[in-house]
Amino acid sequence: MTYGDVLVAQKLVKSYGGVRALDGAGIRLRGGEVHALVGENGAGKSTLVRILSRVLAPDEGAVRLASGTRIAVVSQELSLFPDLTVRENLFPRHAPRRFGLLDRGAMDRAALPVLTELGLDLDPATLLGELPLADQQLTEIARALLRRPGLLILDEPTSALPAAAVDRLEQVLRTLTGRGIAVLYVTHFLEEVMRFAQRVTVLRDGRVALAGEDRDEVDVPELVTAMLGGRPEKPVRRTRAVVDLPPPVVLSGVSVPGQLTDVTFTVRAGEVVGVAGLQGAGHLSALEVVCGRTALSAGRVDIGGRGLPHSLRAAVRAGVAFVPSDRKRYGLMVDRTVWENTTAVSWLALGRGGIAPARAGLVRRTVELTERLRLRGGPYDVVGRLSGGNQQKVVFAKWLATDPSIVVLDDPTRGVDVGVRAEMHRIVGELAAGGAAVLIASTDLAELTEVCDRVLVFVRGRITGEVSGARLTERALAVEMQQTNGAGRAEAGS
Repeated sequence: MTYGDVLVAQKLVKSYGGVRALDGAGIRLRGGEVHALVGENGAGKSTLVRILSRVLAPDEGAVRLASGTRIAVVSQELSLFPDLTVRENLFPRHAPRRFGLLDRGAMDRAALPVLTELGLDLDPATLLGELPLADQQLTEIARALLRRPGLLILDEPTSALPAAAVDRLEQVLRTLTGRGIAVLYVTHFLEEVMRFAQRVTVLRDGRVALAGEDRDEVDVPELVTAMLGGRPEKPVRRTRAVVDLPPPVVLSGVSVPGQLTDVTFTVRAGEVVGVAGLQGAGHLSALEVVCGRTALSAGRVDIGGRGLPHSLRAAVRAGVAFVPSDRKRYGLMVDRTVWENTTAVSWLALGRGGIAPARAGLVRRTVELTERLRLRGGPYDVVGRLSGGNQQKVVFAKWLATDPSIVVLDDPTRGVDVGVRAEMHRIVGELAAGGAAVLIASTDLAELTEVCDRVLVFVRGRITGEVSGARLTERALAVEMQQTNGAGRAEAGS
């Protein structure tokens, strides 16, 4: 059966503080179709979804919705309550009542057909938290369907799901489109675009790079090209010398249940090694292993010649510095001064300077580091009053104060401007040139090509490839990250 347009958005513009998140973007969604929306981080996908779902109003442009059509959104982060029952989660508001009391029978009569349609054979009185993640995700979809939407927006619905759950979702999508529902499917997994969608739209820099193309008319490399555009590839040929000593980072056959399977790699002194992957691919778990934040089920780890660190403190004592992506949550004490932040690890964790070191010495060390990092701010400035870029420099300073031999960086330039980004890259180069082993993850593929000697690509908890030398380009990484090596969506640790 052929269905008409459910939603048409045209010439959408949305700016945040002078930066255009959307610049004339649009999309056309038809009933009975799965329409995939893809693009790099920062391409404008989230802003477009928020406008389509009427959370945001565009600065310019228009969204036309078919008369009487309801929109339901299932976000990547579940908005359910694990301590409540499935029934209570399905009817958070406007639940059927009888004589002023909740009518559980009416709730179940409304819910059970939808749950059955989604393949959920469960008692609505079950606590949601007792269900596996896949069933929780399908419960959220069930809650959305109880609103009888004409348009269902699924935002990264499979980022944390194993293979069997993705197969179930495929059946669910067929059922929904068979009922004439339009599905907007937002994903990083291009294999899912080719598997699930009838059409695909690609956003790049807030503009439409590919508009509603028939899935059968494109392949994964063409989608990657549309996502990245015609930016010139600039492979960098390194001249850094790698120290000829036993490598300070060695992982051999490492497995972590649900996260990593048989992962083996080394990082040598003087080398910058990147790890890359789509969300949930396992590359960030590898960083956590090195930092002593994740326990193993199998394998061997040697960090700084001391074996596996069993805590972040032990990792620090082994010479590991960890610069997190969420600097405000994990990296800084925003209500304390620059000098207190900068010396916190070297003094408190490593005990340098004794039990009660003189403030003058700590401040002097802070000044040395902040001058090296070109930080705009004095040692007595409160960190929370600094710009985001200067806050990130304080995080770097804190770890440089430990004189690390191993530096682990998780998205180190997220949220900083171009100038600060360049300075951070300079610091990474200096660390490697000084003999440190550097391990870095980044959501920005261009960053990995700029600073790394080689990049390890993770897919489903395994290392599936290594890119280096003249091959180390954004496009090569993007294509490699989408490969399944014939393994399909294998659950890590299975």
